[in-house]
Parts: sequence; structure tokens; C-alpha cells
Amino acid sequence: MAFDLPPPAPGSSPLPPAPPVSRRVRPSVMLVIVVGAVAWIAGLTGAIFGGQLSDWLDRPPTRGSDEPLRVGEARDAGAARLDVAAVADYVAPTVVTISADVSGGTSLGTGLIISSKGEILTNAHVIENASEIRVRLAGESEPRRVNLIAADRGNDLALLRMSGDGYESAIFADPESVRIGDEVIAIGFALGLDGEPSVTLGIVSALDRTIGQGNVYLDGLIQTDAAISSGNSGGPLVNAAGEVVGINTAVARDTLTTSATNVSFAISTTEALPIIEALRAQADGVEREEAYFGVGLADRTDGGQGVVVSSVEEDTPAANAGVVAGDLIVAVDGAATDGSAGLIAAIRDHNAGDPVTITIVREGDPIDMTVTLTSRPGQ
Repeated sequence: MAFDLPPPAPGSSPLPPAPPVSRRVRPSVMLVIVVGAVAWIAGLTGAIFGGQLSDWLDRPPTRGSDEPLRVGEARDAGAARLDVAAVADYVAPTVVTISADVSGGTSLGTGLIISSKGEILTNAHVIENASEIRVRLAGESEPRRVNLIAADRGNDLALLRMSGDGYESAIFADPESVRIGDEVIAIGFALGLDGEPSVTLGIVSALDRTIGQGNVYLDGLIQTDAAISSGNSGGPLVNAAGEVVGINTAVARDTLTTSATNVSFAISTTEALPIIEALRAQADGVEREEAYFGVGLADRTDGGQGVVVSSVEEDTPAANAGVVAGDLIVAVDGAATDGSAGLIAAIRDHNAGDPVTITIVREGDPIDMTVTLTSRPGQ
């Protein structure tokens, strides 16, 4: 099975000027990240970056707000049968279409309003390298300009903000309430089609999935069989209570040797909520330093546990701790490591300066090493 970040849904010509702020918001377009063996969109490195767009007359805010995110209470949200029409109507005012001007055209995706002060969450790949970003709200015919506050490319999330306040905002589900088998719906503008957003029904197929390719590794993902298409990325995956359980991000693609049917992935609220706060902090001048280990990795082909160290860079945390090529890394902080994607995600979840315990196997003997991570060179 292959995973990749497909190109954005094709867009249209430049959009007209933004209208005055209104309180209603219209559902949005989302881009699908196909997760797998093909290529991820170039430049997804995991670092948080800040962005400021063109100098507009009605300039949106350039910082995140301090408004608390809305999170539902822990409860059995999957017990009730999901009323698709009712939930879609309830969530629709918080979903927006995103149109980003990029080299050679327009990238279309979906976003989610997460605060009354106009903050919008989407996938980083939707707005990557955009010179200008606009959103269209539910019930509106004209788009409005937004600013990029910050983005975390490695976690594939970005925070935007539009002018005004009083917007309806989404409610996030308590992370502990999500269960395998829960009914969910994915909302977004599949293929960038005009009109209302598409709504697809599915279930939570699995939790805590990890996918990766190149420099991008996503962990803690929700797997669902709700259909997701290009143009849907950044849209919400919603439970029976109308609460957001994840941000639709990727789909599995068929390859020459494997087939994938209705295998989609969403960034869970467990992962998304702290990233949102980190993006808000970055916009206020506090930038996260990405943790760095300093090894090359190769996945095992015999189905065994662990990841093989193929190379070790000089003067890095790994080299200083005594890691050598040929070592087999089997755990990080006591948690088993089954592949390079999981190991890289585990390192990425730490900050520069954090100590971690790496368990390796060398010539059949297990060895625990304490490694102090540093920031990535050049960051």
C-alpha cells in the first residue's frame, strides 16, 4: 500500500476582493493527502514557520488569539446513531473553503473555524508556498482574505485568521471519547466542486496509526473508511454529537502490488490540540525548535521489531551517545519501535534539549542509551 501527498485540487482564476465580515460561515474544500509509497509534497520538513501575506487594505490579524478552544466533555459519543443530515447542518457554519494562490495556479482545500475571533485550522499542505490565501464562508458568495499565522509542516497543520469576530466555532471531541467502531462523517469540498460541501459516512476503523514518507511522518492518526478525495484536506471528521474528532489529512492509494479501498486518515484531537497552541505561541514570537537525533534509518524486511541504523552523522546526539551504524533501535522511552516512521515521529514529538532513552540491540545484547536531543542544524 502506498502513501503520498497528492497535488491540490485544481483551482480557478484569481478571486475578487473580500466582502465585509459576517457571522455565518460556509463549509470548505479540503485537500487529500494520500499517504504512502509515492511522494509527499516537497518541503514538508516538520518545522513550524510563520507567514505574513500581502499588504492588504483590510488586513486580517497576524497573531493567534488567546481564546480557549472548545472541547466537549468525555462521554460515550458513539452510543447514539449518527444523524448525518442533522450533524452536517450543525457543523456546516464552521467549515470554510480555502483558496490559495500558488505558483502555476490555485490550491483548494477545506478549513475549520476554531474560535469566535476568526482563527481557521487547515492542513499545511493546502496553503504551502501560497502568495495569497482566501476563504469562503457558509452562506457567502464572495471570498475574504486571511493571514497565515503559522504552520507546522511536519504535523501538516496550519493556523489562519480572518478579520472580525463573533464567528461560530467548532467543538472538539474529548480525545478519550473516540472509539473504534464509532460512526463519523467527513466534511469537505471534494475535488473543489462548486456548491455545498460533500459529506461521507464511515466509522473509526483504527486509532493511533502512523504513516510517513520522506521527511514527513504523522502519528496518532485516526483511520476511517469515510471516503476522502482531493479537495477535502483540512476538513473535519465529526462524531454523532457534531464534535470534531480529527482533521482529514490523507488517504491510502493503490499501488502495483497492493490495493486500498476507503482507507483514510485524520489527525486526531490528541495531536491537534497541542499543535494549535504551539502555532498560536509561534505567532506571538515563540518558535518551536524541532528535535534532532542525527541518524539514517532503514526498515527491516524480515518483519522483526526495530529499525536499523544505516548511518550516523558526526557530532550529533546519536554520535555523542555512542550509536553506530548497524545498531537496531527497538524502543524510545520504553515504547516499542516498529518502523522508521514511528521512530521519527517519536523523536519529532520532543523538543530540542529533551533527554530520551533509546534502547538498541547490538550483537544480540540490549543497551539503553540516554540521548539529549538538539535542534536541527540550520534551524
